[in-house]
Amino acid sequence: MRRIFFRKKSYEGVGSLSSLAWKRFRKDKLAMVSLIVVAMATILAILGYLITPDATPFANSQHLELAAKKPGFSVTMLKVRKNQPADNTNFFRKMIYGKKSDYTYYPLYSWYFEGSNIIAEDYTGDDPNDGAIKKFSLVDIVYQKKFNITLTQLQETIKKENITKQTFLLGTDRYGRDLVSQLIIGTRVSLSVGFISVLISLIIGILLGSLAGFFRGWVDNLIVWFINVVWSIPTLLLVIAITFALGKGFWQVFVAVGLTMWVDVARVVRGQILSIREKEFVEAGKALGYRNFRIIFRHILPNVMGPVIVISAANFASAILIEAGLSFLGVGVQPPMPSWGTMIKEHYAYIILNSAHLAILPGIAIMIMVLCFMLIGNGLRDALDTRTVNR
Repeated sequence: MRRIFFRKKSYEGVGSLSSLAWKRFRKDKLAMVSLIVVAMATILAILGYLITPDATPFANSQHLELAAKKPGFSVTMLKVRKNQPADNTNFFRKMIYGKKSDYTYYPLYSWYFEGSNIIAEDYTGDDPNDGAIKKFSLVDIVYQKKFNITLTQLQETIKKENITKQTFLLGTDRYGRDLVSQLIIGTRVSLSVGFISVLISLIIGILLGSLAGFFRGWVDNLIVWFINVVWSIPTLLLVIAITFALGKGFWQVFVAVGLTMWVDVARVVRGQILSIREKEFVEAGKALGYRNFRIIFRHILPNVMGPVIVISAANFASAILIEAGLSFLGVGVQPPMPSWGTMIKEHYAYIILNSAHLAILPGIAIMIMVLCFMLIGNGLRDALDTRTVNR
């Protein structure tokens, strides 16, 4: 009994293969840092408009007089209530789609009260400013607000609530939109394209690779021929062709990228299944009368998912690059939806106009995200390597 207890205790101390792989992955510091960066980017993408300074749909609040301002730029804003019912968008809808602002914002250079009006000079950014002089009624500024206060109290209320100082941490783009908001929503686009494209490629690649590797014969020959045909077409050209066929847009990019990335998955799955289809547990399943699809999906595929997970991480990085390239070429995500590739396209000329950050920042975001996924893929490759799992 003592010997049996000792063996059981030693076995439990080893842990499952997944726990061993996780322990090995955690030892890779670069992979862990990359995983943390991707997790933080995912949180930003999910929260979206709840944390962006500009919570309007597509972060598309434009002020042309504030175009291409430097990081840290601040300006005084006058909030004038719109002559329309308030937008009562709920929490989750705002998080996903944003919320129309109940106010119209006017950048001001200077202002002062004159009785029941505000006299303001528009901000132009010139030196001297030389902006137009406008008159705003205090009652119009707080439209639809019920109040029974004196003129002095109304002026104090407007001074506290409707005249604010807005700071653009990373400056503004060529249309005067907040660059931080554009980058955050662009993160959502890139991660969404990567996730859904990889999902589509996994579904198609695992299905075709499993059929080819398990059944072999004419099924294998047909699928391999199809794989070679798709493999021979340059990826970017194939994506552009599919995009033109499906139309330009957000969802079309998902499908186009996913339909071109399944080849790698199918080749890996086919090769792995060919190497283990003659194993004893597969023969046992056949002897027990299990159906072929049950043997494939419940007994074989769990043993080949390691390489598939690794290649999926690499495909995620490729999907982000492809989406950025398509948006840069104008056939990907369409304005006004923010995309890192679109941001580079709109501002690459500013590199020589003393506003290089407008194109460099989204480029750095693409570089960091792609690098993180590649490092995660390398970490998973080492962690799932059964030849070194006991080292």
